Amino acid sequence: MQMIKPKKLNSGDTVALISPSWGCAGAARVVWKYELGCERLEELGLKVVSAPNALKGTTYLHDHPEARAADMMWAFSHPDVKGILCNIGGNDSERILPYLDPQVIRSNPKIFCGYSDAMSLHLYLNRLGLMTYYGDNLLTTIAEQNGWHPYSKAAFVKAFFDTSAVGTILPSDEVSYSGNHHTNRNYKKEYVRHTGYQVIQGAGTARGKLFGGHGGIVEYRDDSVIKLTDADFENKLLFFEDIEQVCDYNYLKRFLQQLGQKGWLPLLNGILIGQMRIGEDFQKLTDNVTSVITGEYGLSRMPVVYGLNIGHISPITILPYGAEAQISIVDHTVRFEITESIVC
Repeated sequence: MQMIKPKKLNSGDTVALISPSWGCAGAARVVWKYELGCERLEELGLKVVSAPNALKGTTYLHDHPEARAADMMWAFSHPDVKGILCNIGGNDSERILPYLDPQVIRSNPKIFCGYSDAMSLHLYLNRLGLMTYYGDNLLTTIAEQNGWHPYSKAAFVKAFFDTSAVGTILPSDEVSYSGNHHTNRNYKKEYVRHTGYQVIQGAGTARGKLFGGHGGIVEYRDDSVIKLTDADFENKLLFFEDIEQVCDYNYLKRFLQQLGQKGWLPLLNGILIGQMRIGEDFQKLTDNVTSVITGEYGLSRMPVVYGLNIGHISPITILPYGAEAQISIVDHTVRFEITESIVC
């Protein structure tokens, strides 16, 4: 399926901020950080608007998934809105899916960006044929107290303001595993040296369309609005990341085993694992991954790379669902590139 690409952003364009998962952006102790994120987007020449319900707080938005869905529909249908960004993740976005109008969304393709629980929305929009972007949330990336990290900011500008092919995505020089504090204005994340891309297994070049998210991608019920099928994984490059609180070595191993049990693991062309604290013991990480991919399924030639800047770390890049990409491994040196433009 040919993905529908949204139009790029230009200075003066309007982006809408929504809270599809969790309503903390509107909490009295957090709204300062929301406003800081807005200022940083405005520095790029963008106009920023809040969707009508996005700042109504955690209790209201939890109790009214239809209001969160209405914000998403408002943003997709509003003619002045060119991009849609999630304020933050959470664990509740799947509840808004029944209230969405797929015909309206598909008729109005726009930039949609967010990570973590926004994955449910990415998978829904992917089913409609829209290219969307696993990347910055406002509160957790753009509004970091340290500043919008230059690596993250550059990835945002390249992804959304440039119609040329994305090209090679390098790892950052530094990385932070620090959590996000939304009420402490003086909080600063701590950074350490990024080890760069590391080869877990495989060699040569693997190509495919990007698909993925966090570990919950294997947990959707058969009656879910976004039930996944073999076609979602066939010939794809799967990207994976998750939060430190759950993603230890055993979690990663179970995730790969679930992919295998569903028949999806052998369909993949390659796997990109995000930089996470579990990588500090790279040999243990390698042993857990290869014990499944090679040991249980005999896929010793499948390229598996660790160290991508995605998800619940800082800084992060932006990965477009459905974009053509490739992994090249030569003498244990990795090159990862997105070989097409991702906006038009």
